[in-house]
Amino acid sequence: MDTAILPSTLLLTLLLSVGLFFFIRAATKDRTKTAQLVSEQDEAVLMPQLQDYFRSRSYRVAAVDRDKNQVIFEGFVQPSLFLAIFLTLLATVGLICLSFVLSLLFPNISSYFLGIVLLSPLSGVFYWKKAGRTEKVLLHLQKANQGEPSSPSKITVTAHRDELIELQKALNLKLSD
Repeated sequence: MDTAILPSTLLLTLLLSVGLFFFIRAATKDRTKTAQLVSEQDEAVLMPQLQDYFRSRSYRVAAVDRDKNQVIFEGFVQPSLFLAIFLTLLATVGLICLSFVLSLLFPNISSYFLGIVLLSPLSGVFYWKKAGRTEKVLLHLQKANQGEPSSPSKITVTAHRDELIELQKALNLKLSD
């Protein structure tokens, strides 16, 4: 076998392992965004709908600031069992590849490298512990045109990006220009 192939294969495998590590770490990253949404409904009609929506998503009202017209909802986000299993499988495949390349480079101790694969469940455990957390949703409700009584409502929402997408779909809200 060509001696230049194994070191370059090891280098590529290590680079892929680094990518896998950062992919697993990114699965737990906070993806909070702020969006300004517009509803054609009046504030008096919209606010109970927002409360019902967040209550149905297992959020509770954590704080209300009537002066600023803000509400903070809080809820525990469960980690995804599918994603924990998927990340564990990805780590298993990646570590099998790494142990295979290392066993080709160092054939005398190749049997020890398969033990590296036993570390793969740690990726699922890491995800499970970091992804389960309390999320906050900040709502700031205001009229788009303050002078008109039947003007559309403008909502500034700070929440996880997936929650923003679901909120837009559920209440038929549009992004503000």
